[in-house]
Amino acid sequence: MVFSSLIFLFAYLPVTLVIYYAVPRKARNLFLFFINLLFYGWGEPVMVTLMLVSIVINYAGGYFVEKCKPDKKKAKIPLILTVILDIGILAFFKYSGLIADTLNFLPFLNIHWFKVSLPIGISFYTFQTMSYVIDVYRDDAPVSKSFIDFGTYVALFPQLIAGPIVRYKDVAYQLRHRRETLEQFNKGVKLFMVGVGKKVLIANQMGSMWDAIQATGQQNGILGSWLGIAGYTLQIYFDFSGYSDMACGLGNMLGFEFLKNFNYPYISKSVTEFWRRWHISLSTWFREYVYIPLGGNRRGIPRQILNLMVVWFLTGLWHGASYNFILWGVYYGVILIIEKFIIGKFLKKLPSALKHIYTIIIFMLGWVIFYFDDMGKMGEFFVSLFNFGGGIIGHDAFVIFCRYAVILAVAIIAATPLGATVYGKIKDRKYTFLLETLFVVFVLIISTAAIVNQSYNPFLYFRF
Repeated sequence: MVFSSLIFLFAYLPVTLVIYYAVPRKARNLFLFFINLLFYGWGEPVMVTLMLVSIVINYAGGYFVEKCKPDKKKAKIPLILTVILDIGILAFFKYSGLIADTLNFLPFLNIHWFKVSLPIGISFYTFQTMSYVIDVYRDDAPVSKSFIDFGTYVALFPQLIAGPIVRYKDVAYQLRHRRETLEQFNKGVKLFMVGVGKKVLIANQMGSMWDAIQATGQQNGILGSWLGIAGYTLQIYFDFSGYSDMACGLGNMLGFEFLKNFNYPYISKSVTEFWRRWHISLSTWFREYVYIPLGGNRRGIPRQILNLMVVWFLTGLWHGASYNFILWGVYYGVILIIEKFIIGKFLKKLPSALKHIYTIIIFMLGWVIFYFDDMGKMGEFFVSLFNFGGGIIGHDAFVIFCRYAVILAVAIIAATPLGATVYGKIKDRKYTFLLETLFVVFVLIISTAAIVNQSYNPFLYFRF
């Protein structure tokens, strides 16, 4: 797997870019469509067929919705059929096991369900294809007249596996009329290497710290347990935002501009703000295609609360076929409702530091729920976070802290806009280009060495 990462970085990507710029402009989408399927098939050859089926279903769905659009009632038929097929495919491959296990709680049922392999990235590309057909129905996006262009959009390899979720209406013009520039390519290289550095140099190290804390068992003490979940909190942010940066950077190299997926969520001063900054493409998707169609906040407070709980139940379920993800979604739904209707005015009056501390505690506790799919282990870890009887910090946990203290400090600083602020002040100076070049080369060399020396660490969101 380490070898595969190096192949992508030093062979697949350079060759893809060289050929992409060598072929005539009119043929670039065709080439991208082919290379996208090759990229996806590299990880899961059998599942390429499933992706092609999804592309065909939604391309046809968009076509028939557009054809029937003069009669909105008729247009709803292909829309509903397409959405049902999309959700059905996603449910079969992702949730059939969970459904069978849940039904087996009934004393008169004993369903023996075979294990279905989860296609990489199915949650992301299914949401993309669904949004396309819905937007065509709403007149929010043009229908795609080219199967190749639509297939390129669905399977675009930079963001295929772990997002961000790109809506067709945001890239429809780019698919047909993009003009690649050296400036955009240069920006893409820098952003891509920032993402590589986030993943390889920070996320993997924070993951190792979290694993080490867990391995010491019940001897961590209360601070040791908080140190562990702090490691996971930083790991998941740098892992996921790192992939998003890589995807956006690769998109820039190919002439695309994707919307930002993270905006320093850990500086938030409320949970509401946190979810405006974290996984922006997913939050936007649920708002546009679930919350607003359910009525949003237009039908009174009781209905608004119900709509929020539905959205957050589905948000949790989207992340995985496990009860802890559902619990995680419900947890945030309840907290957001409490913020909105009970403590919102009080929260605004608190000093900024207290608001920030409150938000940090809330999302760190949320990551505990997110991480543990074993409810017993989840409960034990929650107890360790508040059990002073286990001591302040164990010897092993203190040694782990000392070992990772420097990278932990770097991670905390990097999770704030400080670096971007400093860069913004110097980016127009003469020597900045040289510094940027040195930064890219440095990150490439250090990350390559780290990839060779580390065990395989896939992106956490690959499983979603």
